[in-house]
Amino acid sequence: MPSGFGNAAAPPGGSGLGVVRDIAVTLSIEVGRVRMTVAELMALGQGSVVELERLAEEPLDVFVNGTLVARGEAVVVGERFGIRLTEVVGEPSGARS
Repeated sequence: MPSGFGNAAAPPGGSGLGVVRDIAVTLSIEVGRVRMTVAELMALGQGSVVELERLAEEPLDVFVNGTLVARGEAVVVGERFGIRLTEVVGEPSGARS
């Protein structure tokens, strides 16, 4: 488990996060986005380059089940890509119930 996650202590008399630890979620990392027409999409072929709406130095967005939770930078771990979290996104104001 990544450091910094799941370290919350259980409240007295409660189970804390223990009851949700085994629930699977989808983690997505977004490099950038672009809008294009179907015709532009169909014109793409091998070797085509799609320019994204994000600058190279901007952080990547980390989504859990479609919700933005963090930002970070791409790193190489061995022969694989990874992400180093640089910011955990807080709860939007007014979103508490």
